[in-house]
Amino acid sequence: MSSPFDLEDTDTYLRWREHRLTHAIVASNELIVEVADPLHVTQAERAALLNRCQRSNMAIYASHVEMDEIMLRAFGEQFGLFDLDANWLADKYGISRITVSNPDNQRQTYIPYTDRAIKWHTDGYYNPPARQIRGMVLHCVRNAGTGGENRVMDHEIAYILLRDANPDFIRALSAPDVMTIPARVDEFDGVREAQTGPVFSIDAQGNLHMRYTARTRSIEWKQDALTLAAVAALENILDANSPHIHQLKMESGMGLLCSNVLHDRSSFTDDPTNPRLLFRARYLNRVVTA
Repeated sequence: MSSPFDLEDTDTYLRWREHRLTHAIVASNELIVEVADPLHVTQAERAALLNRCQRSNMAIYASHVEMDEIMLRAFGEQFGLFDLDANWLADKYGISRITVSNPDNQRQTYIPYTDRAIKWHTDGYYNPPARQIRGMVLHCVRNAGTGGENRVMDHEIAYILLRDANPDFIRALSAPDVMTIPARVDEFDGVREAQTGPVFSIDAQGNLHMRYTARTRSIEWKQDALTLAAVAALENILDANSPHIHQLKMESGMGLLCSNVLHDRSSFTDDPTNPRLLFRARYLNRVVTA
């Protein structure tokens, strides 16, 4: 079966590339869909959200309904998201409450629970192959006083730009030993074994999956010239002023529904009386767009 991700099948790739670039969303406000009741998404709202996920692997929903973790799970299920990856920092519902932790809380050792910036990444890049994060809902309960913006980019567009620059960059970043997250020993979550794997891979349904972090600490890249050139080229793509990179600050009631696209976060300053709080639900399956 032909695949646009087969480096030997240029014709299929070029047809897919033309379709993706023609239909890709480049106006950030076009990602947003108003949803009256996240517990009961209407047929029209669902179609609008899925249209955006089909075109850019993500959508932003905006609602005035105050959501809790149970409601967030129910919202995700309406888009085929059932297989939650409940890490040890998640609550009893399998959802993480992303907020600035107290200095004496063990969460402070993990950057999402601080007010510091987070570099470009896809979620769960440190997970083992059987637990790759393929879908996510990131819901804003309260935004930051200042800062806390996100940039997001469809990982398929990043693939296109990198392959257009040099197909060998894709070949290098698809190697099974290209990126290693070293083992970690922590007094709270125990031993996390080293995880080695590709940046780009294809799942059983033929979808492109990306496993990436722009961090320079706690990461080991394969030390050959082509890999290092590919990593540098990808960093340049993510640093560019591109219409395919969307910058947004989610307000209360807004959320990102996506198939684990590339994203980052700027640093922020909290309103002490109303600190930033996001719910993060991570899934082992993609948004079902069919």
